[in-house]
Amino acid sequence: MSKAVDVSREMESCGIKHNSKTYSMLINGFIKLDDFSNAFSIFEDMMKSGLKPDAVIYNIIINAFCKMGNMERALRLVDEMQKKKHRPSSRTFRPIIYGFAACGEMRRALDVFDLMRRLGCIPTVETYNVLILGLAHKCQMEKAVGVLDKMILAEFLQMSIHTQPSWKDMLPKEAGLKLDVFTYESLLKACCKSGRMQSALAVTREMSSQNIPRTVFIYNILIDGWARRGDVWEASDLVQQMKLDSVLPDIHTYTSFINACCKAGDMQKATKVIEEMESAGIKPNVKTFTTLIRGWSRASLPEKALASFKEMKRAGFKPDRAAYHCLLTSLLSRTAVSEECIYSGILSICREMVEQELTVDMNTAVHWSKCLRKIETAGGELTEALQKTFPPAWNLRKVGTVSDKTGMAGAHKDSIYLSDYSDNDDYILEEDG
Repeated sequence: MSKAVDVSREMESCGIKHNSKTYSMLINGFIKLDDFSNAFSIFEDMMKSGLKPDAVIYNIIINAFCKMGNMERALRLVDEMQKKKHRPSSRTFRPIIYGFAACGEMRRALDVFDLMRRLGCIPTVETYNVLILGLAHKCQMEKAVGVLDKMILAEFLQMSIHTQPSWKDMLPKEAGLKLDVFTYESLLKACCKSGRMQSALAVTREMSSQNIPRTVFIYNILIDGWARRGDVWEASDLVQQMKLDSVLPDIHTYTSFINACCKAGDMQKATKVIEEMESAGIKPNVKTFTTLIRGWSRASLPEKALASFKEMKRAGFKPDRAAYHCLLTSLLSRTAVSEECIYSGILSICREMVEQELTVDMNTAVHWSKCLRKIETAGGELTEALQKTFPPAWNLRKVGTVSDKTGMAGAHKDSIYLSDYSDNDDYILEEDG
């Protein structure tokens, strides 16, 4: 953008005035960089020059407010552009619908969609993608798919996602509108994250009938869906099928497959998948190691979990929050066993968490404290080390009066809820960034 600003100044020095198009390019450029201050500064310069915003400028500014999370201001701009005789388009409403959907306000998203239809804007496939992506990105996937079913009321879909025989009836009715691969990916995510694998299979059958190939992303979503259920056989079949389709598995594929093995309690198979992955030239990443640590922890083999943790660090990876929580919980489950590696492992992990300023929520603190009472009823080195990872509210409690219920109430809103990572698989398919 610095080069664009230089060209803009050169234009002005040569007496060449900006028009709406050049202003829109500058404003949009800054917005793409999330530099809203400079974007609005350019907008003010345009207004001072006597130029009035056209529909393109309005759309750009509305997108800016949506990216900033100021949805009400974006909606007011829609009213303003109508008063100025500019007709909103699907491009106007798309960021607003996504903004509400992404933060879980699906009622508002549907209201905006209805407004869009009333104003004569025909939804494009991108508009549908935005809605479905918003649903798929919600944390409460059961509720998200429930809203997907209710889309019948808004004439998005013509039948419930629960029914499978005629998937084509579920497609939007607008003439000539066809769902693309991104829409199908979003639908699959919604189905798989909520455990509705039969509905997911119905989606894939419709993809085949539309001659839409299964990409590595599609396969990864399906494998992750079966992995969440611990169905190692279905996950294995999909891995074999993608190889037959000449689709090469990537790190996400293998990590999801390993997760399936871990959930099924087949750690021997998980270890073999690691070897297969490495022989294919794909190295484990932090999510792969974290999945292994969780698997060994579930198998009540903290020594193996600790070994995977150390191997992750030797590979140059920084352990994530899920890794710390799973490993420490696993080690604490064996504190009654007098093993030097267990004691030293707990002390080492606590030191690392303190160095990284990681604290746990009150529920986790209460649970870990109960584990320690088995060997340190009056406190000791382990208790002192562990309490350094507890939230500040822990020190304010009355000794011996903290229950699970009060622990919940006392959790600080800014504490890191490491316990949320214990059974959460969402991190596996997230893009590294």
